[in-house]
Amino acid sequence: MNEAARPILEVQDLVKHYGGVRAVDGVSFTVDRGSITGLIGPNGAGKSTALNVIGGFIPPSGGHVRFDGDDVTGKPMHELARRGLVRTFQLARVFGNLTALENLLVAVPRHPGETPLGILAGRGYWGSEERKLIIEARALMKSFGMEGKEDEYGRNLSGGQRRAVETMRALMMKPKLLLLDEPMAGLSPSLSRQLEEMFLKLRDEGLSLLLVEHELDTVERVCGKVVVMAQGKVLSEGRMAELRTRRNVQDAYVIG
Repeated sequence: MNEAARPILEVQDLVKHYGGVRAVDGVSFTVDRGSITGLIGPNGAGKSTALNVIGGFIPPSGGHVRFDGDDVTGKPMHELARRGLVRTFQLARVFGNLTALENLLVAVPRHPGETPLGILAGRGYWGSEERKLIIEARALMKSFGMEGKEDEYGRNLSGGQRRAVETMRALMMKPKLLLLDEPMAGLSPSLSRQLEEMFLKLRDEGLSLLLVEHELDTVERVCGKVVVMAQGKVLSEGRMAELRTRRNVQDAYVIG
C-alpha cells in the first residue's frame, strides 16, 4: 500500500485484561491521515483503556498497534511522542509552578537550549529560536481565547483552562496524530466551539486526531468516522448521524 494512502493508525485485535476482566477485548479500527475519528461508547466501554494502550501509557495484553507504517505495539509513551503520537488525559495535567506560557514552552521537543552545545553557548546561541517559540505559543493561546492568562500559574487556572493548556502543550510537540481523552470536559460552551473550530483547522492542515468524547453533538460536528465501543469490543462504525439510528448503538447506551 502507498504510504500516503495507508491509515496513520492501525489497531488490530487489541486486548487489555486485568486478571479475568477484559477491559479491551479484540478491538480493531483505523484512523485515516488528515482525519478526525471519534471513539465513543457508554461508561465502562473500554475507550480510555484503549487510548492508554495505543498511546503507550499502559502495555497491551495482546494485539498490534501500527503508527505511521511502523509496528509500535508496547512502545512507551515518551518514545511514541518523539515519533509524533501524542495524547492528552481525562484529568488535565499541568505544571502548577509554571505559568501557562511556560507550560507550553516546556513541551517543545529538542529545544536547542537543552543540548550540550546550547548549555555551553548560552542564550546567544538559542535565544532567537526561543523568541520564535514564544510567538508561536502566544498565537496558540490567542486562538484558545487565553491570551490574558499567559502569566497565570498553572495551579491558579480553572479546570477548563487547564484542559486548554494541556491541549495547546500537546500541539507544541508538533504531533502527526493527537489522541484526545474527553477534550471538551469542563469547558464553557464558547471555548468548546473554539476548540471544535481549532480541530477542524488542524485537520485541514494535515493533522490526524482520535478523540474519546461524551459530547455526541461535538462528535457529529467534527468527526468523519466514529467507532462505537461497548463492553470492551467495537460495536459499530460509521458517521454519527447514521449511528444514532442503529438499534444496537441505542441499546448499548441505554443498557451500558
